[in-house]
Amino acid sequence: MSDHDHDFDFESQPGLPKPLPPGEDLLWQGSPDPAALAREAFKANWVFGYLLILAVWRAGMAFAQGGFGHSVAVFLPYLVLALAAYAVIRLMARAVAKAAIYSITTHRVILRIGAALQVTWTIPFTKIAAASLATRPITGTGTIALELVPGQHISFLALWPHLRPGLGHGVQPAFRCIPDAAQAARILSDAAQTRVNEPVVTFTAPAAVAAE
Repeated sequence: MSDHDHDFDFESQPGLPKPLPPGEDLLWQGSPDPAALAREAFKANWVFGYLLILAVWRAGMAFAQGGFGHSVAVFLPYLVLALAAYAVIRLMARAVAKAAIYSITTHRVILRIGAALQVTWTIPFTKIAAASLATRPITGTGTIALELVPGQHISFLALWPHLRPGLGHGVQPAFRCIPDAAQAARILSDAAQTRVNEPVVTFTAPAAVAAE
């Protein structure tokens, strides 16, 4: 797995900090769906629900102490706080999704990520042990996680939220919350199999003919 590039002044093509070398072609590009990323990675609905329950609880306590008017006066600030927190999370998720571009070429996968500081991770197919697809039928989005071969590691903080959710399987880079994930997974599978199974031909100089 190649090192990552922290700084670049321009992109020859969106998501690709350098032109692809001869013989390598771009097969697919995509980005996370902002709404799905907010729900699944940033837990926007959970945060809003927690704050809303807190608002109702405090309003109930206020009602017991001072009646309906006091209850409304206590409830409204908490409701505004819940809505503000939800809006901030949605904006953060949108910025992260807009900055991320996932690419599949005939030789590798590329993750250009980072809203504040853009970083590009390049993972050759030979460094990928397996790939898994998890789809959300309701939203139509899905996540493609890449299990790296032993000895290959990327830190959690360097990737988040572009990694496989959950615990127990290590840090796996992922195309997170992408639309039409099944099609992208097919393209990735076909390209990886073609590349890994590609025959390697080596040429050896013929042995010198012994002089008579």
